[in-house]
Amino acid sequence: MIRCTQVMKKLHNLILFVGLVSTSAQSATILQYHHVSEKLPPVTSVSADTFKSHLEFLKSEKYNVIALDTFIEQLRAGKPLPINTVAITFDDGYDNNIEAAAPLLEAFNFPYTIFVNPKLIDEGQSYVMTWDELRTLSKRGALIANHSAKHDYLHLRLKGESDTQWKKRVANDLTWSQQRIATEIGHNLPYVAYPYGEFDNSVQSLVKELGLIGIGQHSGAVGVTTDFTRVPRFPASGIYSNLKTLKVKIKSLPFAIDKLDYDNSVTTNRKPTFILSFKDMDFYQSQFACFVSGVGRAKLAWNGKNEVQVSSPEELPNGRSRYNCTAPSKTHKGHFYWFSQPWVIQDK
Repeated sequence: MIRCTQVMKKLHNLILFVGLVSTSAQSATILQYHHVSEKLPPVTSVSADTFKSHLEFLKSEKYNVIALDTFIEQLRAGKPLPINTVAITFDDGYDNNIEAAAPLLEAFNFPYTIFVNPKLIDEGQSYVMTWDELRTLSKRGALIANHSAKHDYLHLRLKGESDTQWKKRVANDLTWSQQRIATEIGHNLPYVAYPYGEFDNSVQSLVKELGLIGIGQHSGAVGVTTDFTRVPRFPASGIYSNLKTLKVKIKSLPFAIDKLDYDNSVTTNRKPTFILSFKDMDFYQSQFACFVSGVGRAKLAWNGKNEVQVSSPEELPNGRSRYNCTAPSKTHKGHFYWFSQPWVIQDK
């Protein structure tokens, strides 16, 4: 009887362990770039040599670099992805993407996605690629997707604009952009990368209503419990291009989130709070930590074993802020769980 109990206990522990591994295995990270250039603003740029070193790292470490549509659809369907899975994306469709980035990506045989602003292309803006150039890249394997018509802040209301008028205007912007890309390129991926990475509750609701996936610029890994109206990406340009720190981010895992609760990511509250509830915890509660951009450690208040409230110890300034939460994995040595909550602080 004692032996039977011990066997049953071991079996139970094995099932729990497999469950944790399965959750973690359904994960991946998305890298975000803008410019591959040494002549443009360094905050959104990466040199060709540095970009090449990123690609060399992904190849030498045998990362599973896949197309964004494969990446997202597999996770949404609950299908497992290898832990070291990466998708590569570019925002804005700058002309240096075809001149500097594409040849390197093609040399490594890595798929990638470019988010574009169709109205800026139609206007013939000199700094973005033309439809002909984008068609050329598409024929060579690149995916072209929606970044809104003109890169406007989607959550901002015009002066005197009602919520109904705002919704109609932004819905027209996104659907028109989808149609232009489909007409010019021939494929119509249901993805929109938020301009400036900014979104609020109403933008997320609209994106979901339109049947789109919303993609931000806040950091973190992507998994089966990710909210697909706010998919995270790791910026890999400017100060974030350092391969030493980028290596850690690329290896990150998504927390198994049961519920994320906060009022709104665009807020007048200068000490915004969110609550995370976890499905399971492949990390020690004592090693879970959150950091507020420009401030330091966040305040944590645990409500039992699986739920934590995160807030800032200081008031945040106007503009973009972020809370980054991490914890080392118990079962995957060298991997960290990573979640980011972006905020846009406004005056009342």
